[in-house]
Amino acid sequence: MNVATLETRYRAGEARALARAVTLAEAGLPQVRPLLRAARERAGQAVVLGVTGSPGSGKSTLVDALIAVLRARGQRVAVLAVDPSSPYSGGAILGDRIRMLRWHADPGVFVRSLASRGALGGLSARTMSVLALLEGAGHGDTGFDWVILETVGVGQSEVDIAAACDHTLLVLTPAGGDGVQAFKAGIMEIADVIAVNKADLPGADRTVRELLAAQGLGAHDEHTWFAPIRKAIAAKGEGIDVLIDAVEAHRAHLGESGLRARREARAEFEVRSLVQERLQRRAREVSHDLYARVAAGELDAEAAADELLGRP
Repeated sequence: MNVATLETRYRAGEARALARAVTLAEAGLPQVRPLLRAARERAGQAVVLGVTGSPGSGKSTLVDALIAVLRARGQRVAVLAVDPSSPYSGGAILGDRIRMLRWHADPGVFVRSLASRGALGGLSARTMSVLALLEGAGHGDTGFDWVILETVGVGQSEVDIAAACDHTLLVLTPAGGDGVQAFKAGIMEIADVIAVNKADLPGADRTVRELLAAQGLGAHDEHTWFAPIRKAIAAKGEGIDVLIDAVEAHRAHLGESGLRARREARAEFEVRSLVQERLQRRAREVSHDLYARVAAGELDAEAAADELLGRP
């Protein structure tokens, strides 16, 4: 279909048109630009939730459980799952899409996986464009009420998700001292809600106590939002309602001005990520002779970087 027809169908909330738009965005093709402009018209109407946490914490199972509860409430849900991939081949397992196959026939659910392609923040370079398309798809009853971004579990570098979403849900587990490790890595600073998943495992209560103690160590004032810590057993669908309620409470806490500030931060992050991607592409395409000169001591790295950036 041509771009004009695609835009019309995208605005109407047609799933096939959305899937095609996402493919264009992931490829970085110019045909997606009018669709992205159309997406901005609906920006801010969906709850954009980022779900992050350490590998093995059960993020995908938790997202699947979130979908079930939200659908039971009559909410339409889009999920963007960023999968681990090789920075060299770009290959990815895309396992999240496999795990969520049970929603394939539900018109109120859209699930898409993207390969991280080695992105350090746990987000692929095109994640922000795809996220915007999901948020802006359709109108009225055909639009999504919730857009969930699940990131690769790569630890400290995942803090990028805080700039990409309205709210951040940090998923931890009782095993392996997850709470202490999260505090040491600084990941707790980005959390708006904390889920201690697999709470039927030994040590769940201890993990909650550690997290509460860690929160008490930070500087705060009367306006500080303390991330609610909630236990959940995603595999059994337990504790999911209270997690959703906590996210909605945070949304009320932010208010319109707070949400506007987060959307502006998201726009800044999107532009910066595209600039970074283009600079990296230019660095890969440059003549190998430039790097050989640096290695041989004929040119310093600063001068080489200036040459890449086109500086005099």
